[in-house]
Amino acid sequence: MSKIAIVYFSGMGHTHLMAEAVAAGAKKVTSTVDLLRITGEQITDGRWKDDAMIENLNQADAIVFGSPTYMGGVAGQFKCFIDGAGVWFEQKWKDKIAGGFTHSSSPSGDKQGTLLYLATHAAQQSMIWVNVGDLPSSYQGKDDGVNRLGGFMGVMGQSALDMSGKPAEIESGDRLTAQRYGERIALAAQRWQK
Repeated sequence: MSKIAIVYFSGMGHTHLMAEAVAAGAKKVTSTVDLLRITGEQITDGRWKDDAMIENLNQADAIVFGSPTYMGGVAGQFKCFIDGAGVWFEQKWKDKIAGGFTHSSSPSGDKQGTLLYLATHAAQQSMIWVNVGDLPSSYQGKDDGVNRLGGFMGVMGQSALDMSGKPAEIESGDRLTAQRYGERIALAAQRWQK
């Protein structure tokens, strides 16, 4: 059975909800799914460090990366994680399945830049990137909102900016897209292990 790790940073809670949806989809295929949230407490003097999280990622068959899109790229906390992970020289994630997701408050928000960063990082780690695999539902005459933003590199989510302090929410189509993606990642990990 494959082990899926979802490592992400979430500032306002939207990316966390997307991570939970990816996990729900992966759990349709495998029971071993870990949500690993990057926090500010893991960053000291500008460097990220969490040995237990790295060991968890090292043991995973697939790693899904998630970050909100801030200013056209990943959040600073996520970048600190990437820079501090320290597994590149030994290629510890080589041949693991990889994927990614992002969220922003605007329909574009340059989310593609974030997904390209995540895919580039996976390539530098010699990982195997999995794309979304779903056409936008509107192209198929459906109204379930699957891949409503037309992201193919990874999952894109969007919610209107709300500074009222109420709990974060994500669009139902974005949730469904993330769930389907989690299932696709888990299936790819199973096939890759054979």
